[in-house]
This record gives sequence, structure tokens and C-alpha cells, in this order.
Amino acid sequence: MTPLFQVKNLTKFYGNRIGCKNVSFDLYPGEVMGIVGESGSGKSTLLNCLAGHLAPDAGEVLFDTRADGMRDTVTMSEPERRMLGRTDWAFVHQHARDGLRMGVSAGGNVGERLMAVGARHYGDIRHKAIDWLGRVEINAERIDDRPSAFSGGMQQRLQIARNLVTGPRLVFMDEPTGGLDVSVQARLLDLLRGLVREMGLSAIIVTHDLAVVRLLADRLMVMKDGHVVETGLTDQVLDDPQHGYTQLLVSSVLQV
Repeated sequence: MTPLFQVKNLTKFYGNRIGCKNVSFDLYPGEVMGIVGESGSGKSTLLNCLAGHLAPDAGEVLFDTRADGMRDTVTMSEPERRMLGRTDWAFVHQHARDGLRMGVSAGGNVGERLMAVGARHYGDIRHKAIDWLGRVEINAERIDDRPSAFSGGMQQRLQIARNLVTGPRLVFMDEPTGGLDVSVQARLLDLLRGLVREMGLSAIIVTHDLAVVRLLADRLMVMKDGHVVETGLTDQVLDDPQHGYTQLLVSSVLQV
């Protein structure tokens, strides 16, 4: 099977400080990769380089495009990368407000993404928005409400609907359950797991919460000081960590 996404020796520095260094991995269609590590480990820098939000200093980020096969997204033109971000890629922010238009209705938030890829028929757009609100457990009666009237959990679910309505093949998630109450987290994780499986999505999830990757990720990368120190199947890494830092991460969770 051809990888959907290949990362080769990705490196980013902030002056003399390492953001991430020589990170390489393949991601296959329908696979979920978790990236964990404490604050400052480089996981968010890596995610933003992968998603095109930050320009790396070295390395390649290859994506199997529909039209041209494997392309290095680092050297793509800005319009090409923007189009990729509206179609085959999606980015779920930790804070839903960063991924939503707060002054636009819930239906408008979902519809905007459809219009960005060429949808023009108002009735069709509204119908699809209602369908997606239902899929993320938001009542259709709330379609004309603004996100500011929603709870944090509902805002995050709306952001997910906005991102997934165009049927992307790869989703980047930055601490998708961060800042939410535990009961809201559980519901959101259950929803995400169902959508990932149902749509056959590939995803890269950054989190400090090992329970999140245990539930969602097939494979796991552990980062420390900008380097990947351990990688493998999620259960294997969490149940039998080999690197001292991973052992420390796992044991600190078990002690809580």
C-alpha cells in the first residue's frame, strides 16, 4: 500500500533552539498517528510544520495528491497549499474559536467550507449543513445560532463538522479535547473515533493526554526536546515503553 503522507527528516529551529529535528514517518490511508510529549517537546511545532502553518528549515512533507500523486507540500505554491487545506486536509484547533467564524451562524460555518470548494446552491448547502450538525450531535434547530451561544463542547463539535463536511483524507488535530470537562471529553472522543472509522480518515493527533491516543491512535510517536525518542503501535508503546522518557510519561499517568 502506498503511504498517503510521508515525512522525511523534517527540521525546524527557533534561533539556536530545536523545534523539531530529523523527524521521519509514513502515514497510510485510514491510519491515525498520535504524537505525545510534555509541553515544549516539539509536538506542536511538528504539527504546524506538517500542516503548512510553519515553514520547516529542512526536510520534505509529501502528500499523495489526487491529481499528481506524491507532492512535496513544503515546495508547493501558496494557492496550491490553501486549496489542499480546503479539500483533502483539515485542521482541528485546540480552541474551537480559532477554527470557527464566531460572527457567522453554525450553518454558515459549515456552509463556508462547502462554498470554498465550489458549492453554490443554497438549498443543497443548508441541507448538508443540517446533516453534518446532526452527525456531530447538534440539534438542527440551532443552525442559525452563532457559535458564541454554544458551550465549549458544542463549539468543538461544530469545528469538527466544518472541517469534515468536504470529506478530507487527512485531518490534523491539536489537543482536540484540551480545556474541556472530562465528561465532555469522553463524548467528543467517542464522536471522533466513530467519524474517523466511518469516513476512513487518516489523522495526526497531538496531545499530552495518553488516554486520548490510547482510544484514537493506531501508532504513537513520543517526542522529547524536538526529537522522536520512541515510536510503535500505540498499545505496545504504552504497555511496554522502552525509552526512559516514555516510561516516565506512562508511570506519571498511572500514579495520578
